[in-house]
Amino acid sequence: MSERVHILLVDDEVGILETLQILFRNEGYEVTSCASGPEALDRLGEERPDIVLTDIRMPGATGLEVLARAREVDPEMAVILMTAQASLQSAVQAVNDGAFHYLQKPFANDELLAICRRAAELRQLKAENVELKKEIRRKDAGRSDRPVGKARSFVDVLRLAETVAPSDSTVLITGESGSGKEVVARYIHALSDRGDHRFNSINCGALPESLLESELFGHTKGSFTGAVKDKTGLLVAADGGTLFLDEIGETTPATQVKLLRALQEREVIPVGSTQPVPVDVRIIAATNRDLEEEIRRGGFRSDLYYRLNVIALHLPPLRDRKDDVPLLARFFLERRSDDDAVTELDDEVLRVLEEYDWPGNVRELENALEHAQIVAGGAPLEPRHLPERLREGRVERLVADAAPANPSMDVIERAYIAWVLQAEGGNKTRAAEVLGIDPSTLYRKLNRYGIET
Repeated sequence: MSERVHILLVDDEVGILETLQILFRNEGYEVTSCASGPEALDRLGEERPDIVLTDIRMPGATGLEVLARAREVDPEMAVILMTAQASLQSAVQAVNDGAFHYLQKPFANDELLAICRRAAELRQLKAENVELKKEIRRKDAGRSDRPVGKARSFVDVLRLAETVAPSDSTVLITGESGSGKEVVARYIHALSDRGDHRFNSINCGALPESLLESELFGHTKGSFTGAVKDKTGLLVAADGGTLFLDEIGETTPATQVKLLRALQEREVIPVGSTQPVPVDVRIIAATNRDLEEEIRRGGFRSDLYYRLNVIALHLPPLRDRKDDVPLLARFFLERRSDDDAVTELDDEVLRVLEEYDWPGNVRELENALEHAQIVAGGAPLEPRHLPERLREGRVERLVADAAPANPSMDVIERAYIAWVLQAEGGNKTRAAEVLGIDPSTLYRKLNRYGIET
């Protein structure tokens, strides 16, 4: 065997146990021995062997109970049952309960070793298959789910996210609203070993305290008015997967205490219950607040902050990654349209997009392009299709560039005419319509202000 296989031997007959120990150690196995069923039940959680070889009839706990416990600890653990009083019925029951094999005493050592070799090989194949599936999923996620961006500050964040994704460490993502925190959280989940399980998310600032606690931890029937049946909370529902806590800084001190307990104890207590429910879930939290400042003001618990801030990711605002605006714009347009013509962006549209500061970040850019596509009605996008706030901002910048202090009406008019003409692609007739003047008047103003066309 290329790697030592760990086998747990369980039998209340000391002579048989010692014989099996010698046999398997000589074959290169790592061996742990238990002289009773209860001892084996305790050892299973600690040792997590590859194979369990157990007698069926034992005082305290039977081999079938050992089998059941092994299946709880690891469904892929191979359990081989031995008995001196075999029957067809007991053999069928053992296989139905998940046993790998069923042996009647006495048996030949060669037969037993052959069965154990098959069990070890099958377990190794299953483990390799699981790892292969994980690797394929990670590669697929890297291609399809990777957030769009090439700015150095953003790429550095993604690289760190890719590095920490396979771990179970808690992640705290900070950044302005709309900067893509949930997108990065979903990317981490997709790359993790939990990627085949659920990704649940909740905005902690969107719900009142009582409803937020019910959503997170669940509740029992009758625990409060309107609780007509038991409800499973998001933490339990995401068992084996990931829970994304958006706007974690909006939670109340009472909710923070319960979250801290859930993280520390890995269990939750539903509202109205006293019985804890174990959970296996990875937490990714996000906030647009400065939590360290909130701690100083007494608005956020320091112990919860340090529990969440194991891995810290800070997303830069879109105004600091202007090179990503064209990439993101084309991505959003392509996602919404099958028409290549609609996804093309001319230089004037790109210029307006790149000059805007995007206070709403990536979310605002996506919404602005959705607005433009609807207004364009299937035609190629032009600056006039963009939301007015983007176009107004550009006029203000043109005026500011022309005369930063106390601009005259002539300066303002010149800047506005130049911008409208650019927005209409140099078409003077359409520009005159937008300005509300005759084409002849527009020509006179172009000559007056020396605007080249």
